[in-house]
Amino acid sequence: MSLVANIISDDAFDGVASRQTMKESILHHLRYTLVHLPQQATARDWWLALSLAIRDRITDDMSVTQIAHNRDNVRRVYYLSMEYLMGRMLINNAHNIGVYDAAKQAIEELGLDWEQICDEEMDMGLGNGGLGRLAACFLDSLATLDLPAIGYGIYYEFGLFKQEFLQGKQIEHPDTWLKYGTPWDIIRPEYSQTIQYYGRVETAYDNAGNSRSVWVDTRSVMGVPFDIPVAGYDTKTVNFLRLWSSHSTEDFDLEEFNKGDYVEAVRSKAMGETISKVLYPNDQNANGKELRLVQQYFFVACSLADILRRFEKMNSDWTKLPEKAVIQLNDTHPAIAIVELTRVLLDDKHLGWDTTWDIVIRTFAYTNHTLLPEALEKWSVGLFEKVLPRHLQLIYEINHRFMGEVAQHWPGRDDICRALSVIEEGEHKMIRMAHLAVIASHKVNGVAALHSQLLKSELFPHFDQLYPGKFTNKTNGITPRRWLLGCNPGLVQLFERYGIDSDWPKHLERLRKLESFLDDNAFLDDFMAVKHQNKVHLANIIKKECGIDVDPFALFDVQIKCLHEYKRQHLTLLNILTLYHRLLNNPALDMVPRVFIFGAKAAPGYALAKNIIYAINSVARVINNDPRTMGKLKVVFLPNYRVSLASHIIPAADLSEQISTAGKEASGTGNMKLALNGAVTIGTMDGANVEILEEVGPDNIFIFGLNVDQVRALDHKGYNSYQYYQQDEELKGALDWLCSGHFSPNDPHAFDDIRNSLLAGGDPYKVMADYRAYMDCQQQVSDAYQDKTRWARMAVLNTARMGKFSSDRTIQEYADEIWKLPAHPV
Repeated sequence: MSLVANIISDDAFDGVASRQTMKESILHHLRYTLVHLPQQATARDWWLALSLAIRDRITDDMSVTQIAHNRDNVRRVYYLSMEYLMGRMLINNAHNIGVYDAAKQAIEELGLDWEQICDEEMDMGLGNGGLGRLAACFLDSLATLDLPAIGYGIYYEFGLFKQEFLQGKQIEHPDTWLKYGTPWDIIRPEYSQTIQYYGRVETAYDNAGNSRSVWVDTRSVMGVPFDIPVAGYDTKTVNFLRLWSSHSTEDFDLEEFNKGDYVEAVRSKAMGETISKVLYPNDQNANGKELRLVQQYFFVACSLADILRRFEKMNSDWTKLPEKAVIQLNDTHPAIAIVELTRVLLDDKHLGWDTTWDIVIRTFAYTNHTLLPEALEKWSVGLFEKVLPRHLQLIYEINHRFMGEVAQHWPGRDDICRALSVIEEGEHKMIRMAHLAVIASHKVNGVAALHSQLLKSELFPHFDQLYPGKFTNKTNGITPRRWLLGCNPGLVQLFERYGIDSDWPKHLERLRKLESFLDDNAFLDDFMAVKHQNKVHLANIIKKECGIDVDPFALFDVQIKCLHEYKRQHLTLLNILTLYHRLLNNPALDMVPRVFIFGAKAAPGYALAKNIIYAINSVARVINNDPRTMGKLKVVFLPNYRVSLASHIIPAADLSEQISTAGKEASGTGNMKLALNGAVTIGTMDGANVEILEEVGPDNIFIFGLNVDQVRALDHKGYNSYQYYQQDEELKGALDWLCSGHFSPNDPHAFDDIRNSLLAGGDPYKVMADYRAYMDCQQQVSDAYQDKTRWARMAVLNTARMGKFSSDRTIQEYADEIWKLPAHPV
């Protein structure tokens, strides 16, 4: 029998590990990998030993999976994303490979506290918001569904930033998540890639006098790959996420070093390593923009070189590349991959243009994540010419050919040519990366039904006419393994007690069986008792992190997401101010006690978003220290929002705030996570809220405000936010109070920017227009919460009817309808 056959047939760990074998593995790693005896070991040592014991079992299956995929020359999907918000890995991995109970028992038998050991793990700093968390959920589902897949990204040494509040203001510190390494990565130096950038293009001639473009005088940098194994749930498939770390191709200058010029000696090395240093460098300045472009090219060039290396091992006909590889672009950040593949096929493989372009289009697919024009990535032609001169030539050639296609379809319509061109004319010519991605992909998808429709009707209407059938929808999803099984053990135990099928983590629709208990008061009480216990747990975290006492019997009103004007955290702030004013003027007010809980980071260069954080914290400080509220109102902004913190907040939430301006949120996945854990949504008809409404029914969700058509009509006739301000006494009072200096006595004008954005700035996200409907809807929330049986039924139905929003369903649709990717069980 061959070595490969031996590996494939052998299971070194005999399936699900017993607590004894797990304990032995932990102690082995503690002693021989970490070189500690139990008496010496710290909590971090035990966490590392436990993680390595689990990793042993994962990497064994990973080897078997990759051998099988390579042996069978399978078709793979390659997922390119600038972000992967993986969070902590230990609990998720333990659940997915079926050793969670054994691992927990082993740790407890060793006299250790399971939660304390798990809390030693730092969140991986590889992502920021929903885009990155979606990518992480998709990797989990790809492996769970036995789909051959590899994710590609950057191995950031520092994450976005660690957030602290200093006197209420956001302060950014380096996120040193990788300072002491991680047990989950595997370095693969044998697959390192060297890529070129900068330089210039010159024309060269062969012996027959034929010209070709040659990219010369380039700089080089080496990408060293680190693999993060991704284990599927209840399957032997283990895919991986390959992350590129940048390294200089030159060692430090020993001669300069010996002269004593230590800085100059390592300058070249430091420059090369800067590329993968930080997630999303601040691009408000020219140097930041340049580094951001270099980052994007570095990761896609390394990834494509790796993809083509893998293809060439078993294939020689380049026209067959789309049969073995489909590349999914997660937003426009990796869109330069289109031009890089074009360059490689033309310049390095010497294919003709028509053959090359046919391969490119059949290989790429593109996911759009935003309807906001300002969020559609553009690069200046000048910057491209400096960093990627050959790619700029190719972009112009792509656009020239595309313009011919447009002119043929719309003769004489120069306006349409200008609208669709990859090159945006103006004082500074810009490259529209979204247009490039649409042109060069065989499928383009939105991430919620409403979003996908708006892509066709609002953002890319002419593209949709030119390429009928290219645009499609793939509503986002979340992995139930991370967002219920791993974060809400009390609810999982409740499912077991009431006989819910144990395979629900892989078949989320099984939770529909919960509906059979809607008239069972004992079950409803048990369900809400789990919720209460989760709230007690979160209250303890709030006390520890913020020093604020909150009542677990109060309604926990939760808004956790990136801080952005369109997500409208400042609308919630106006609600808080209104409730506070009502309470102070009527101490006998029959008000449901509420705890408003925020979690969000603002981009370092986004001044207004940071000002909203400061405003919320300033209002919170006053309210939380005012005895006149009699504990009926508390406001908490938990610092440094991240996946591990979300896993504590989400199971404790009563109300899920999803209040973006209609037509602005592509999908949202926080809404799905919160609803799955029994939170009731208050939201607008935006993103996936529309589909959540369809699933749970209008009696189990609170919908308010303008819809997309009404927002459009309001803009068309001329929106005047000042009229809403003048006509609504409570709205005017709340905004005036915020900006009066009452909440910022040392700086009376601290929040003038918020006021100006809502009034003088035209209120682009219709906060003023939706305020009254929001307040009225919040009163409906309070009325419903006072009816404990009604609220419990609503909470249960939200959990029961989230089956559609499993990322398994989303990925299966991608596989069937875009990737044409068959499962390949190991």
